[in-house]
Amino acid sequence: MTMQAQESERRARQASARRGRHRAPGAAESFSRGFDALGRLAVGGVQVSARATDLSTGAVLFSVDDHIVMPTASIGKVLLLVEVAARLQSGELSPLAHLDRDPRDVAGESGIWQHLHVPSLPVADLAALVGASSDNLATNVLLRRVGLEAVSARTESLGLTRTALLDLVRDHRGPDDAPQLSVGSANELTWLFSALARGEIVNPATSQRVISWLSLNSDFSLVSSAFGLDPHSHRHPEHGILLVNKTGTDAGVRSEVGVLRGPRAGVTYAVSTYFDDTSLPERLAVIEGMRAVGLDLLEYVF
Repeated sequence: MTMQAQESERRARQASARRGRHRAPGAAESFSRGFDALGRLAVGGVQVSARATDLSTGAVLFSVDDHIVMPTASIGKVLLLVEVAARLQSGELSPLAHLDRDPRDVAGESGIWQHLHVPSLPVADLAALVGASSDNLATNVLLRRVGLEAVSARTESLGLTRTALLDLVRDHRGPDDAPQLSVGSANELTWLFSALARGEIVNPATSQRVISWLSLNSDFSLVSSAFGLDPHSHRHPEHGILLVNKTGTDAGVRSEVGVLRGPRAGVTYAVSTYFDDTSLPERLAVIEGMRAVGLDLLEYVF
């Protein structure tokens, strides 16, 4: 049996062993659409974890195996942004301090700095690039400046034990590298984003810096595809809807965490999936399932 077949069989066993759909008492029945969509994915062998909480009350609206540690790809970059923002606030870093890019920092895929000629950028601009386009080169340059150990220490100080940034961004992961860029649990990720929205991560100014960078995000391809927002211009409410989110995408990984506010309510959500990304229909099914959760979230807040 090939390693890929073994992995598929393992995920299928996990899916059949779990029927991890849990609805909090009193949760709106409208969330049944998202539950059904995620349930179908799980039956099909997709590993699923999700959670949504009311931003004002903290009430759990729904949860699906929200304690499970899942690969979250670029979502771990939020932890780097927290460390950078804290250092800017303390004065340890200057927002205008220029950092040079180096050949060892180069990683392809997401981001625009790799396509620009400018050899150095200010710290605050690099953080904005990470927030806006999940820029891999900017991530690695910032991470080289502050250190992965410092990011890990900050993460632990926040009380996060199932969520971590594990490594630099790499084009290829060898046997001596961390198997994933980052991991996280839906439970902890919703707490993190709720605390950021309330100004409780390190201090209000630090939280606001991180929120400001994340508000530039232009990836609305997953859960947030249901919200009808302009991905390039959404820092102010559109039809009463305001979103701050971060996505994570890698081979077999689709993950999103965010805070969605509407005229009626606010909600914090996290949805992560891990699957055999061997065909376009499989990938599209995962994306459609995540969008279904987004439709329920929009219905709750609007």
